[in-house]
Order: sequence, then structure tokens, then C-alpha cells
Amino acid sequence: MRRAADAATIGFAALMIFQAVLAAGAPLGDAAWGGTDAHLTTGQRIGSAISVVVYLAAIVVVRGRAAGRAERRYRWGTWGLVVVFALSTVGNVASESHWENYLLAPVALVLGALCVVVARAPERPGEEDRRRAVVSHAH
Repeated sequence: MRRAADAATIGFAALMIFQAVLAAGAPLGDAAWGGTDAHLTTGQRIGSAISVVVYLAAIVVVRGRAAGRAERRYRWGTWGLVVVFALSTVGNVASESHWENYLLAPVALVLGALCVVVARAPERPGEEDRRRAVVSHAH
């Protein structure tokens, strides 16, 4: 689970950098936002800037869950990321951009799968065993 969280963190950081570069005006729009134009509109650049914040939040959620945090924001947040990246995979496959089809769709699929691994992990290493012991002693 730790390796999955590390890999997801690297993937989120890479996408965060990519979106920051897009927000700054780099002519890489062929690989994003449907790939219709190398230069993004102001609205798309703002969307990319918002994506930077979303990827930063994704890193915080996945790292927190991997550290065994059981609070709702980490448990549900990680499952929320699974849904977001499943939808992202579908959107990227449906895109007219070959970059989104052949690069970003597989990346989104892998990131979603990594989030599943992190989301399914116990709260803390050995936490499930401790819970079972408490439950069995209670009966």
C-alpha cells in the first residue's frame, strides 16, 4: 500500500506540474482540454490552475490515508479520487486528442487503481487485527 501511495503521489505531482505549465501559458493544449488548440483560452488556463490545487489536495488525501489516517476526509476522499479518475479515464478515451487517448487515459486509469489500493488499506498497520481482538473480547 505504501508503494501504491508513493506511485500515486508521483503521478499527481507530475500532473500538477503539467497543469501548472498549462496555466502559465505553455502551448501544450494539444495534450489537454480536448486537444483542440495548442494555446489554451483564459478559462482553460484558470481550469488548469484549479487542477493544480486539486492534485495537491489529492496528494494530501492519499498520503494521509497511506499514513493510516481514518478520518472521513481521508477514507472518503481516497474513494472520491477513485471515482474522479475513473471518469477522467472515460473522458480522456472519448477525447479527440491522441495525447489524452494514449497517455492521459492510461495514466488516469493507473492512478485510479492506485487509489483503490490505498483506499482499501487498513487505518493503521495492524489496525484490523486490533479491531478484531477488541470485538472478540467483547463477546
